[in-house]
Amino acid sequence: MLDEPGDDPNIDALVANDLEFHRRIAAGSGNNVLCSLIDGLSGPTTRARIWRGLTQENAVDKTREQHNAIVDAIAARQPEIARSWATVHVAGVEEWLRGAL
Repeated sequence: MLDEPGDDPNIDALVANDLEFHRRIAAGSGNNVLCSLIDGLSGPTTRARIWRGLTQENAVDKTREQHNAIVDAIAARQPEIARSWATVHVAGVEEWLRGAL
């Protein structure tokens, strides 16, 4: 779905990729409210995304794995599996955020 930012990307490239992934998933849903919500949260969450990438062990690898699993499920027209992977993804970020605060 998205071009990977390379073998040894900097944190800015990773965050840009993450933001674009979420923007495209929202746009693909056809849900204008979700698109607005994602757009509204992107800016304010950028610092947290950077901090997570720098401080959580394997955050980049986990994020890539989860994003790829979501895209693969969508491409295979398996919405329940995509939803499950999205839940895993959001729960992992939430768990990190609770610990970081």
